[in-house]
Amino acid sequence: MKDYRFIGKATTRKDALDIVTGKTKFINDLSFPNMLYAKVLRSPFPHALIKSIDTVKAMKLPGVKAVLTYKDIPDWMGGLPRHVRVLDSKVRYVGDAVALVAAETEEIGEEALRLIRVEYEPLPAVYDVEEAMQPEAPQLYDQFPGNVLPRGIRVFGPNPLQEVVIGDIDQGIAEADFIVEGTYSYENIPNPLPPESPGAIAVWEGEDNLTVWSASQGPHILKVALQKMMGSSNVRSIGSPVGGSYGSKYMSWQYVFPAAALAKATRRPVKICYGRAEQLAAFTVRLGSRIHGKVGMKMDGSVTFLEGDWFVNTGAFSEMAQGMVAVGCGEAQLMLKCANWNLKPKVVCTNRTSSGQVRGFGGQELKCALVPILTLGMEKANIDPVDFFKKNYVKPGEGYYWRDGKWWVSKGIDFTNAIEEGARVFGWQEKWQGWLKPSSVEGTKRRGVGVGVHGNADVGEDVSEAFVRLDPDGKAIIYSGLAEHGTGQRSNICKMVAEILQIPLERVSVTAADSSINPFEFGPVGSRGTYAIGSAVIEAAENAKKQLFDLMAPKFKVTPEELATVDGMVYVKGKNEEKLPWIAGLGYHGTCLGRGRFQPDFTLPNFMMIFTEVEVDTETGKVDLIRVVSATDVGQIIDPPSLINQLNGCLGSAGIDSALFEETVLDTMLGRIMNPNMIDYKWRTFAELPEMEHAILETPFPSHRFHAIGVGEIAPSPGPSAVLMAVANAIGVRIYDYPLTPDKILSALGKMDTLKKGGRG
Repeated sequence: MKDYRFIGKATTRKDALDIVTGKTKFINDLSFPNMLYAKVLRSPFPHALIKSIDTVKAMKLPGVKAVLTYKDIPDWMGGLPRHVRVLDSKVRYVGDAVALVAAETEEIGEEALRLIRVEYEPLPAVYDVEEAMQPEAPQLYDQFPGNVLPRGIRVFGPNPLQEVVIGDIDQGIAEADFIVEGTYSYENIPNPLPPESPGAIAVWEGEDNLTVWSASQGPHILKVALQKMMGSSNVRSIGSPVGGSYGSKYMSWQYVFPAAALAKATRRPVKICYGRAEQLAAFTVRLGSRIHGKVGMKMDGSVTFLEGDWFVNTGAFSEMAQGMVAVGCGEAQLMLKCANWNLKPKVVCTNRTSSGQVRGFGGQELKCALVPILTLGMEKANIDPVDFFKKNYVKPGEGYYWRDGKWWVSKGIDFTNAIEEGARVFGWQEKWQGWLKPSSVEGTKRRGVGVGVHGNADVGEDVSEAFVRLDPDGKAIIYSGLAEHGTGQRSNICKMVAEILQIPLERVSVTAADSSINPFEFGPVGSRGTYAIGSAVIEAAENAKKQLFDLMAPKFKVTPEELATVDGMVYVKGKNEEKLPWIAGLGYHGTCLGRGRFQPDFTLPNFMMIFTEVEVDTETGKVDLIRVVSATDVGQIIDPPSLINQLNGCLGSAGIDSALFEETVLDTMLGRIMNPNMIDYKWRTFAELPEMEHAILETPFPSHRFHAIGVGEIAPSPGPSAVLMAVANAIGVRIYDYPLTPDKILSALGKMDTLKKGGRG
């Protein structure tokens, strides 16, 4: 790869000092004169009609400025399709919003909630995805019979991908050497656990002008979404630094609506910030995913057909489930060459908190259930899973239907080298002993290895726009709506501009993520920051540099193409002894404004393979994750520490550890989430980190001038299925759902009854 001045080098993040010294202002650090605080009264029932609400005592409490119920709330609608009101006369999960309070302090607001009296008429509830579809099941919405939501998502185009139906299943059956079938579930609905709780501040100016400050990963798309959902309101959206999102705080209308409604009622700024229990029990979790699948295969690992029913449990409403299904269906095709498909998803509502966008966006949920079904065939053919994935992962010239329903052909690279390098670093050949066979046994402890794969063509999704302004003093400003969501992406686009203009990194800055200042930006989702956002910024910087050279060329009596620049000085290539500063062309009162725009391109899928080694204690059922190796190819690395941090993040954000212990525990008698705190919600501490290694190749991609591609979003996604495989190999028995808690291990080994009997004496 080319040796750059900034690209590929470890450089200090632009915001690093402010973050570590506490100067960075997160949403809960912001305050405005005369600001009120919002609190939400939440339902104790999973399904009920509200018969009456008495808010008189709450309104009389000193310091309370507004109490809103479904009777006086604006008729704004969210969900997909739009079916969720800010408040409704019917509640559909424990934690559903019943009333809103705006008060002078948070303490007064909490006291006011206790003074609201509500009479409920409890209704039967349903939690299982297949039970919810039965004719006699409780119905959450009259407009969605059988609790099945309409398929498709118009924002992906007129004919979005809704299923994978290709070829002829009967032909695939005839061609198969054997057929396997099974049911696997990924239904532990783990929480992405962003360190910062969701929050927003809303301010109205007049009837139609709303300004929203939010901890949103995509402040500009939030503006677009709010304007559609709220009608004619003119929304200005300002993104504060985000203390982690992992996809969950993207189009954050769920908490913006209450703040905006209360601000409209009081004519004062209103802030809402969830508490931790509120975040865990009443905000976004992963989709529940269950697949009844059947696969035909040849003895050489070729798949002749795949058919299955994919049941998607989205909880009380769909935030973006149909979009996640579309992307998941596309990603399945990247992983598996197969001429004959019949994969039919159903998105179903149940009486628990809603699922929403989480890192992995549908593909992780699908593959955690689908890959294990494929391994049934691999076992029967006695095929090494690494060889199977190497054979079946999409290669240049091969095609797939993507989320827009169109056929795309990969113009990317062959990831075979990355797979082989990952296997070498992990020591796969030495450790792999065959299906359902441990790699080592020592007393009651058995070790096993597993591998998973994932990829996404959304690295080139949607539109990004950027401006780059050159100032006479040799500085550059990037106008971009890119929000800082913890990855250092804003700092990385500064590196790109600094490289193009050859100016010190400290001379490049980025505007605040304010929709009133910047051009359109879809946001850093789907690993699109490096390619999509980067391409717009690169084009803007190159355009600005061209304008500068057009102005400077007459000074040197050469063509613009003969000029170069370094450190704010322009010179003729090969004659750098004579230089002129930018100001010689721009003047004291001039600037150059370059423009860049990226259009969607789904031809460059990325790739991630994760190798895992686990140790299972067959006496206690405890599973320890011993080692993780991630293998990928990213083209040119932009910033090494940022990339390594993203890959290390495969454990969290409802990633690998959702295979072991991360689980939102739902009491199906009461409908309550039982572990809405950081003690009872099991997660990994720093003292329990496994050994981690990364095999990262840098094969140039045909993306932009730096030949790079993003992989951050997909880093956790292959992990859960890899761990499931590793545990099965360690104990010699398959387990069909997650997480792999000790009781499931002991039950699979036939020891649970013995353990209980012995434990009771």
